[in-house]
Amino acid sequence: MGYGAKDARLARRGAEVLDAIVAKNSLVLRKIGGGRAGEVAAGRFLDHADVTAASIIETAAERTLGAARGRRILAIQDTTEVNFAGRAARRTGLGPAGDGTSPGLFCHSLLLVDIEHEAVLGIAAAEVWTRPPAAAGNRKKRPIDAKESGRWLKATAACRSVAEVATQVVSVADREADIYQHFAARPAGVDMIVRARHDRPTATGMPLFAAPQTFDLLDVASLNVPPRGPGDKGRVAEVSIRAGCVEIVCPAALRAQLAAEGRPATVSLGLVEIAEVEPPKGATPVCWRLLTTLPVTTLAEATEVARLYRLRWRIEQLFRTLKSDGLDVEATQVTAAQRLCKLAALGLVAAARILQLVDARDGGPRPATDVIDAGRMPAVAAISAQLEGKTARQKNHHPPGSLAWVAWVVARLGGWNCYYKPPGPKTMADGWKRLAEQLEGYDLAMATKDV
Repeated sequence: MGYGAKDARLARRGAEVLDAIVAKNSLVLRKIGGGRAGEVAAGRFLDHADVTAASIIETAAERTLGAARGRRILAIQDTTEVNFAGRAARRTGLGPAGDGTSPGLFCHSLLLVDIEHEAVLGIAAAEVWTRPPAAAGNRKKRPIDAKESGRWLKATAACRSVAEVATQVVSVADREADIYQHFAARPAGVDMIVRARHDRPTATGMPLFAAPQTFDLLDVASLNVPPRGPGDKGRVAEVSIRAGCVEIVCPAALRAQLAAEGRPATVSLGLVEIAEVEPPKGATPVCWRLLTTLPVTTLAEATEVARLYRLRWRIEQLFRTLKSDGLDVEATQVTAAQRLCKLAALGLVAAARILQLVDARDGGPRPATDVIDAGRMPAVAAISAQLEGKTARQKNHHPPGSLAWVAWVVARLGGWNCYYKPPGPKTMADGWKRLAEQLEGYDLAMATKDV
């Protein structure tokens, strides 16, 4: 588990680097280290043989699985690209990004969210990779495990460990995950919601996208459509909601292979369609077709599937926090691919922690152990008491030991005035830095108390 040899000093150093990334809101080593000596120390951590992108994610996943215990969990997966176009100088070992020319890497993440409270719990799995200069052979003839698209199956398979501790697990993914093998290889105890991409054949011979016309109309509802770009003010769309069951058929090219693997020739799924009734002229019609293993026999069940799918925005938040809207991974001066992949993995974990702290600004039931060790609670309590004022509004009114209680301390240390608007990400980052410094001072005081 964790960093290869379970070196306590290495684990401690990894925690310090992660805290510094959150505190400095940056992935630039000089900023993380606070100077030349700290920059060198952070670089040594990245260069350590036992530190890999996989070990960084595994270490973070241990805490995330603990946070998921006994909860209903949404496991959201998606991929983001880190493109170093315009910043390619001295980059080494990187293959092409999505544009086929600029150097870059890719991150595929599995983010856990509490279904009841819609709160981020952390990273449960992730892959970070760079593409080879050119793929050899016919891509269509390669097995799914040898393709990049295999990442969707791997992340869903990683939900098994979540299912062992949670009361329910629902894997959610966008249209790229609409792969027959993905449905056929679903792990036991893991439900799925995937937005349909392919108009597949069904067992009745009817194309998938035509099937909703045979379903009963459950409701017509209003849906807020956000702006799609400059000059677009957004709009309210009237949408129909239909749901029913379909049986998708294995593609002919895969039947022999999947039969040899013991996979089914058909898969029964629920299908929820949310389609705009009369879109305005020139507007892109709203249309969601959601394939799911959850029941969809009633309006309540269908709308719940739609609600869970809409929570995909949490992983978009994660990626924005990793990139230009937050940690700005593209701005790092690290040049070697091996180091960059490790740094991106640290960035994913740090971005999730930043989201957790921002989530907790206004309260919530999550425990502080989502982001900080239980042994630090007495120190946080002492710091909280020092920050409280005399009036009721100036008190930390959140339950001690809750994530919101720690977030209040972080916000106050970051300069938040409780009489004004809620603290933003920068305030939380500054506060996390000061909390880490004060906890270090508290530890030193306790260690020397009896000397």
